[in-house]
Amino acid sequence: MCETADALGFVSEWASKTICEWHTRLYRYFPKTSSNGYSFIEQHPELFDRRSPVHKLLCLGVDKLYNFISEGGFEIVICPHVISGLMLTETIRQYPEAALRTCFIATDYTCSPMCDESDLDLYFIPAKQLAPDFEAIGISPEKIVVTDGIPVREDFYQKKEKAAAKREIGLPEDCRHAVMMFGSMGCGPIPRLTQLISEKLPENSFLSVVCGTNETVFKRLQKDFAAVGNVRVLGFVKDIPTLMDSADLFITKPGGLSTAEASIKRLPMLLDNAVSGCEQYNLEFFCDAGAAATAEGEENIAEMCRELLSDGEQLEKMSRALTRPHIAAEQIADALLDGFEPKGAPEIANDFVYWRERCKLTQPQMAKIFGIPPRTLKNWETGRTEPPAYIKRLIIAELKRLSRRVEQAREIEDE
Repeated sequence: MCETADALGFVSEWASKTICEWHTRLYRYFPKTSSNGYSFIEQHPELFDRRSPVHKLLCLGVDKLYNFISEGGFEIVICPHVISGLMLTETIRQYPEAALRTCFIATDYTCSPMCDESDLDLYFIPAKQLAPDFEAIGISPEKIVVTDGIPVREDFYQKKEKAAAKREIGLPEDCRHAVMMFGSMGCGPIPRLTQLISEKLPENSFLSVVCGTNETVFKRLQKDFAAVGNVRVLGFVKDIPTLMDSADLFITKPGGLSTAEASIKRLPMLLDNAVSGCEQYNLEFFCDAGAAATAEGEENIAEMCRELLSDGEQLEKMSRALTRPHIAAEQIADALLDGFEPKGAPEIANDFVYWRERCKLTQPQMAKIFGIPPRTLKNWETGRTEPPAYIKRLIIAELKRLSRRVEQAREIEDE
C-alpha cells in the first residue's frame, strides 16, 4: 500500500492551509519576493536548526506523523520536500523504535537549504554534479544515489511522433509550435510575454499559452487574443505530454518538474527566470548542458523565441543535448527496496519495562511518579496481571512523552 500525506497537515490543518495559500500568492503574484526569501534562507541556515522556532513548529506534528505511520503499517517513507524530511528526521529521533527506511528526493538541481538538518537513509539527486554539494553539508557518499533526472509521471516517457501530436491538438503538421507554461499556478509575466511573442512569431508558427489554475490570466488572454489565429489560450491542461510532443520549443520558468518533463521529451527550452531562487540552479544546469537558452527581460525572451523558431538546426542541436533517460521513479524504487527486508517495530517483551527504562526510571521511581502501588507495577512488568486497556494506554503515552523530554535534555547537555 502507498499513500500520500501532507506533512504540514500533521502540525495542523490551519498551518497547512495558511502556509500553502501564502506560498501560492507570493509565487503567483510576487515571484521576486519568493526569490528573495529563498536567498535569505540560504544565507541564514540557523533559521531551521533544532533550536529555531520553525523547527519547534514542525515538532508539533511529530506525534501525529508517527501515529499515522505506525497505524498504517508503513515501512518506507519518501520525502519530496525538505520540510517533510526535517519532520521525519525529528520523528525518528523521538521514536527510535520505528523501523523505517527513509529518503529525500531532490526536486531541483541543487542542494536545498535545510538539507543539512535532515538525517535520512538515502538522498536521491537528479545529476552526479550535485553530489559534492550534498557531501559538503555532511551527507555520507554512501547515502547519495544519482537518478536520471527528477521523477515525473510515467506517461511523460511515452513519445508520440511530432506530426501526429500536432494533428491531435488541431495544428498543421508542418508548422512550428511554441508552448508557453509557467507552472500549474500560471505565475510570471505570461500576459506581457504573450503579447510580445505574438508580434514576433515567424510565418506558419503557433503559440499555445497554458494558464494553469490562474483563472484571472486565462480570462484576460482569452479576451485579448480571441481574434489572433496563431495564439491558442488554454486553461488547465491535463494532457501535457501530448502538448509537449507537439511542441518545437518550450517557454517556461525553470521549475524542477517543468524542466524535468521537457528534458524527458527532449524538448528545447527557452527559460525566463521569473521566480529565481532555487530555480536559478535549474536554469544554469540546462543552459550549461546546451538544452536551454535564456535572456534578460521579456523583450529579449520574445526576440530569442523568434530566432529559435526560425532556426530548425539550432532546435535540433538543443534536443540532442538531452539524452533519453531511464524512469527515475523506478530507479528510486529499486534503490529503496534493494536489500530491504521489512522488519516492523522491534519486539518489546513488556511495554512498561521498555518505556520505563527509556525514561531512565527505576521501578520505585515510576511507581511514585504515577501513584502505582509497587507490587502492582511489578506484577504488570512480570506479566502476572494486566491493567485495564485504557489505563495502560494513558500510562504508556505519558512515558513516551517523558522519554522524549529526557532525550532532548541529553542533547542539550551534549551541545
